[in-house]
Amino acid sequence: MKSLQKVRKMFPIVQSKIFMNHAAMSPLPKPTVQAVQRFTKAFSETGTIQEDPYEPKKSFAELVGATKDEIAFVTNTSTGLNIAAHMLEYPSDSNIVTTDLEYPSVVYPWLGRRLDAKVRYVKNVNGKILLDDVEKTVDDNTVALAISHVEYANGFCHDLRSLAEIAHKHGAYFIVDAIQSAGVIPIDVKRDNLDFLTAGCYKWLLGPAGAGFLYVRRELIEKFEPPFIGWASVKPEVFETIDFWDIWTLKLSETAARFEVGCPSIYSLIGAIASLQLLLDVGISNIEKCVSALTSRLIEAVKERGLKLQTPEEQEYRSGIVNFLIDKPERRVKRLSKKGIIVSARAHGIRVSPHFYNTEEEIDQLVKELKPRKA
Repeated sequence: MKSLQKVRKMFPIVQSKIFMNHAAMSPLPKPTVQAVQRFTKAFSETGTIQEDPYEPKKSFAELVGATKDEIAFVTNTSTGLNIAAHMLEYPSDSNIVTTDLEYPSVVYPWLGRRLDAKVRYVKNVNGKILLDDVEKTVDDNTVALAISHVEYANGFCHDLRSLAEIAHKHGAYFIVDAIQSAGVIPIDVKRDNLDFLTAGCYKWLLGPAGAGFLYVRRELIEKFEPPFIGWASVKPEVFETIDFWDIWTLKLSETAARFEVGCPSIYSLIGAIASLQLLLDVGISNIEKCVSALTSRLIEAVKERGLKLQTPEEQEYRSGIVNFLIDKPERRVKRLSKKGIIVSARAHGIRVSPHFYNTEEEIDQLVKELKPRKA
């Protein structure tokens, strides 16, 4: 891994801010900005696209342990979740299992369908979702278990492999929102036996908004009919021709591209290529170690200040997110922002989410600005 000093030069924001809000939206690194600028200039002058359109899929596939044929472009995580939700069948008396810690996009697709399927919520215990409680909630009528790999408010990290075993034992599909883990926690969709995984690029993946990916397990791709169909959904030979398109028959792609509809955000994907390559070059395991060291330092400092953690302390439940209770969190966050420290107010506390280019000194500066919560 490059020295921290060299890494920080890739992030212009460090010159004026202590940015530790990657669970919201990340600032773009220089290589990403430069890639988009080069593409914009070249396209404005030539009107042609020289980049490999499949390169982003290859990079994301490498990041999560998939093949590029199992990856579809989506504009954001919510779109990926909706595609999965709208493909499944819901017999009478069926149910969907999720948790009470979820981000709305993980739950809304099922609430909005107005189906007979009931949404069941596994309740957290002191900010944790216990496997025994999931096991008690999932049954043979469960169509899908839908969760966030990392919960957005308190950073609780799920054991994906164990959850997949529970879902599959009952014949349910396992759907994962990875936007709070992809880019900071190693993911292996094959090892953990995931059915669907989706993530946008604008958080820990350090990419532009408008680019995202949906993983569909190889064995499931041709099992499902896409809920929306367009020119991008069909086999390449249909549109890679000088002849008229075949509009009399529908030949859906045999890859995850069948779940794409039309032209993606090319500018966003160009930026995503650079961001993904940066992360792969550094190494997700290295990134996880760096972020773990920073969050551990913050957790200890928060405890010393007498502030109550909302984030589980156990290492197996940890992620890049730390949340602690404090009085008037919104006002505190605004004050911190005026001093150049960028964090979020979430769940009645302050949520801090540093990335691998942040430093221990920045953690210390944040803590210095905090005061113990009033009794």
